[in-house]
Amino acid sequence: MTGDKAGDKWSLLGVGRLPERVKEDFRAAFAAEFRDAVPPEGLNATLAGRDILLLSFGTNLPREAVLALPASLKAIATYSVGLEHIDLAAARERGLPVFNTPDVLTDAVAEIGIFLMIGAARRATESIDLIRSRTWRGWNADQLIGVELYGNALGIFGMGRIGRGVAHRARAFGMAIHYCNRRRLPSALEAGAVYHADFAAMGRAVDFLLLAAQSSAETRGFLDAARIARLMPGIVVANIARGELIDDDALIAALASGQVRAAGLDVFAGEPDLDPRYFDAPNVFMLPHIGSSTIETRRRMAKALIDGIATWRDGGTPGNKVV
Repeated sequence: MTGDKAGDKWSLLGVGRLPERVKEDFRAAFAAEFRDAVPPEGLNATLAGRDILLLSFGTNLPREAVLALPASLKAIATYSVGLEHIDLAAARERGLPVFNTPDVLTDAVAEIGIFLMIGAARRATESIDLIRSRTWRGWNADQLIGVELYGNALGIFGMGRIGRGVAHRARAFGMAIHYCNRRRLPSALEAGAVYHADFAAMGRAVDFLLLAAQSSAETRGFLDAARIARLMPGIVVANIARGELIDDDALIAALASGQVRAAGLDVFAGEPDLDPRYFDAPNVFMLPHIGSSTIETRRRMAKALIDGIATWRDGGTPGNKVV
């Protein structure tokens, strides 16, 4: 039942798979019902009379869908940092606030960034295939030679919170940190990292490259053949941002030629239908978009939405209200 009085629970429909513990968190705050996917009868039929729509990637709300949402709906909450699956202009036109989950993924995604670099640099895909195939014949000094993080330089494209989280951890591995941003960070946030206004200049100075920038018109297809050609030969590339930052044709060619030694990828263009050539590349360490997949992060995401909606309902201005 829709609630309008202070203290009443608003009703929420969640679309998309969530951990049971997270569902319990939402049920404690709202009269909540969950569906793993958009029901056959359609989203609006299930939303009728509800206050909040909770969704995530995989449930797109283009302009026509936003404008057709029931009049009873008071807010849209996306269980994600990214917002590209929602037409924000249409939500603004409808007067529907949109909430997201910023600043809660940093630690989990930064850990995956390190994991990707280690997995790619130390030839994890080949190592796992060798031992699981039961064809390993024992140790020898020439077996699966990789490279270390220690003593090498890391270049970070996109030095936001997650980029800085990776930098903090990479320093503990003995890596020198470089970064490329549209603007230089204050010295306290740089923490000794070397700033490059020009991506190509950074690419020639580093042995590892981590993509951590937001997806935008300027960054889609950013790592293309021309930029890869200017990187340090034999560089290791990792992507924890969005798959569309990479030109797949260019990266796959560079992996085959050796211009890129190895790649660690947690995200892909068109996922889950990623370019099938990656499956045949032994120097690619792949993960199925698990950057934020810890129970701690999943619960922090829920708390950010619950707290943001409560603050807005009480007349405040939460930081995660994007429309």
